[in-house]
Amino acid sequence: MPDTEIMLARHGETEWSRDLRHTGHTDIPLTDIGREQARALATRFSDLELAFVLTSPLSRATESCRLAGLGDQAVEEPDLVEWDYGEYEGMTTEEIRQDVPGWTVWDGGAPGGEDANQVGARADRVIARVREADGPGVVFAHGHVLRVLGARWIGLPAASGALLALSTSTLSTLGYERDRQVLTLWNDGGHLQPGA
Repeated sequence: MPDTEIMLARHGETEWSRDLRHTGHTDIPLTDIGREQARALATRFSDLELAFVLTSPLSRATESCRLAGLGDQAVEEPDLVEWDYGEYEGMTTEEIRQDVPGWTVWDGGAPGGEDANQVGARADRVIARVREADGPGVVFAHGHVLRVLGARWIGLPAASGALLALSTSTLSTLGYERDRQVLTLWNDGGHLQPGA
């Protein structure tokens, strides 16, 4: 629906996200800071009537959703699980580049895991689902899958998510300008500022 907005909430900090380790399917819990960040997200949703709340089934996303006050409305969506990094799970980009110079997940994928187009196919299924909603909603998930979701929303290839930086516990909004799908807000952490 052209007046529907979809808010994307990235989960709060984990030890691996803090240390820049590729965290795909490993179920890493939030840090204390990550829990505080997720609670701060609640201020962004307090006055909204939501048609849907979707979350990745991984605990860092479901806990962020719960701490943001939306756990009772949440439905787990398996297509929102983070990129499968295969053999690169738990490694930093710098560690991977010792063996594969210049590597990025966006153009190199991950051996034993997914490439950008596979993640893009999952994102497309999520987009099809949320476009059917009758009103605004929130999606709680992970950095790379949300970046792909943003790219696919505006009609770009999945690998273009590389151009959309996304910090932990930030909020982004997918919406419409007339009948065109656009990013109306991206990587906003205003709720994380002192006094917010």
